[in-house]
Amino acid sequence: MGLFQIGDRVEVLDENLSGVVVAVSSSDVTIETEDGFMMKYAPNELVNISEVNTIRVTNYEVAQIKAEKEIAKKKNKPIVKPKERNAPKMEVDLHINQLVKSPKGMSNHEMLNIQMETAKRQLEFAIRKRIQKVVFIHGVGEGVLKEELKFLFGRYDNIKYYDADYQKYGLGATEIYIYLSK
Repeated sequence: MGLFQIGDRVEVLDENLSGVVVAVSSSDVTIETEDGFMMKYAPNELVNISEVNTIRVTNYEVAQIKAEKEIAKKKNKPIVKPKERNAPKMEVDLHINQLVKSPKGMSNHEMLNIQMETAKRQLEFAIRKRIQKVVFIHGVGEGVLKEELKFLFGRYDNIKYYDADYQKYGLGATEIYIYLSK
């Protein structure tokens, strides 16, 4: 391999994203963005910026920092494979058990509020980072969350929304497309 190593700082060539390499395989490189998202890229889509203005730290210090970050990090961050043709750039799982340790004792209203706050935060992130396609996985249920999401998306002029790929998500996901201003 040799091209990228774990811990390297990299930038994505065609997107306004940068991060740190967390895994390297024969076909792709997984980076953690500044916002904590795990994203996969082919090596030719990344440029190493480690050599520019970096402070060298020992492997022990890196391991300590990573251990601290692992504790704070949420589980099940979306891993995106941009090589899948027509695949969304980002997935947001809004199932309540993905967002809180335990939904026990929470009212439906409280759970819906957490899900909608997460959806709005991730939508704003996607707009800021110029990510055009996002899939919000809401599940089938009674359709309350799906309707709330449609209301949220409808408040934006630059967003269209539609049911996500049925073969991949069934009826439980909505995909949005964000029109980016130049």
